[in-house]
Amino acid sequence: MSVQQPALPRLNKFLADSGIDSRRRVEELILQGRVTVDGECVQNLAVRVDPDRQSICVDGQKIRSERKVYYLLNKPKGYVCSNGVEDRGRRAIDLLSRVPQRIYTIGRLDKTSEGLMLLTNDGAIAHRLTHPRFMVEKSYLVQIRGRIEIPMLNKLRKGVWLSDGKMHPHRMRIKRFRGSITELEIVLTEGKNREIRRMFASVDYQVVNLRRTAFAGLKLSGLASGKSRKLTQEEIKRIHRIAYRKQS
Repeated sequence: MSVQQPALPRLNKFLADSGIDSRRRVEELILQGRVTVDGECVQNLAVRVDPDRQSICVDGQKIRSERKVYYLLNKPKGYVCSNGVEDRGRRAIDLLSRVPQRIYTIGRLDKTSEGLMLLTNDGAIAHRLTHPRFMVEKSYLVQIRGRIEIPMLNKLRKGVWLSDGKMHPHRMRIKRFRGSITELEIVLTEGKNREIRRMFASVDYQVVNLRRTAFAGLKLSGLASGKSRKLTQEEIKRIHRIAYRKQS
C-alpha cells in the first residue's frame, strides 16, 4: 500500500514561514519579481515548491527553512501583538530576547489585556490554533463593573449580534462577586477582535480587567508577568495533538 506524501508548500507560505516577512509583504515581493525558483523569476503566489530540491531566492539570497520554535509568554498590559516596526519597544515579541527566528504571536490580546500568549514561527500550527473551525479553547478571567444576574448571563450565553456577526462564549460562569465587580471565567473557541469587551459593551457592562489563563491546553503555571519560556517537547506535542485532532 502506498503512503500518501504531504503536499508541497505554496511559495508564499514557504517564504512567510521561513521568516522573510509577513505573508502580505512576501506576496508583494513575489509580485514585484524579486523571487526566483531555480534561477527563474516566479510571480505566481500559489505555485508549489520543494525547498529540499529547489533553490529559492529573494533578491538573489537563498532562503532556507527556519527551525520551528515555540514560546509561552505572560503578556503584561501595555504591549501589542504586532510585528510592526512602528510599534517597536511596545510589542509582545520585544519581551523575548535572543530569538534568531522571526516569531509572531498566535492570535492576539489587545493592549489593555494580559496573560498567556503563544509565539512561534510555525504558520501552520498558528492557523489551526486560531481558526474557529478547529475549536481550540482559550480561557479568560474577566472582571466587569457591576453585578450580572442570571437572566443577563443566559442572554450572553445565547449570543449577541455585533457588526461582524454573532458573538457568544463557548462556556461562561460567574466565579464570584467582589463588591461592585463580577468576576467570570469565559472560554472562547473563536477570536474576533476584542470579542469579550465588545460583547459586554453591547449590554452596557464595562470590562475592567481581562486576563487569558489558558490556551490549547497550556497554562501560565506561575510564570511572572513579562517573562517567557520555550515550550517543552511534551507541550509541543500537546498543542499539535489539539491542533490536528479529527473534527467530529
